Amino acid sequence: MFIKIKKNCGIYMEHNGMEKNHIMPVTSNFLINLGHAAEISFYTIKETKIRYDLENHQITVPPHTRVIHLQMAYRYSSTKEQIGDSKGSIVERNFYKFYFKPEEMGQYEELRMHIEKHVLNL
Repeated sequence: MFIKIKKNCGIYMEHNGMEKNHIMPVTSNFLINLGHAAEISFYTIKETKIRYDLENHQITVPPHTRVIHLQMAYRYSSTKEQIGDSKGSIVERNFYKFYFKPEEMGQYEELRMHIEKHVLNL
């Protein structure tokens, strides 16, 4: 199953190709294949957080912002650094985080509902 994130929809995103504590608004349509996601988590930000856009302008992420965090499978990872001479390396899996500010709850609920349809709850 693919999810389509539409441009200019009020959703912010973060991924591990960006600098730490940076988020950006979604400015073009794109698809993510949920079949490649190893873990998906949903959570709510409890306190105000400060993040930065790609030009280092401050963005305030308010409390009650919902986040969908997609941790991709190991085959979609990169080698971060080598350990020792030949002892191995640290593998970093790709991730995507989508931030839904409180005024964007309709989109969050719609996306979460579609993901939940493919989950077996025991």
